[in-house]
Amino acid sequence: MTRGSETWSLTMGLIKRLRATQRAMERAMLGVSLRDLIRNVEIRRRTIVTDIAQRVAKLKWQWTGHIVRIKHGGLGPKVLE
Repeated sequence: MTRGSETWSLTMGLIKRLRATQRAMERAMLGVSLRDLIRNVEIRRRTIVTDIAQRVAKLKWQWTGHIVRIKHGGLGPKVLE
């Protein structure tokens, strides 16, 4: 789900859609329906999955660090300016 997310520009609309998709996937993993009226907090506690927005933010920072460390022809100094 986060493939290539390092280059996405994160908008609030995109974050909402990602979170909704993640919740749907977690409900499917547990076999829980929306009609069961189980709160998202409880589902997250059962699945022990990290929030997608936090994961994407972490991936973006890791990618930025990778770009900064490239030696030949890298954008390191430009990124740091």
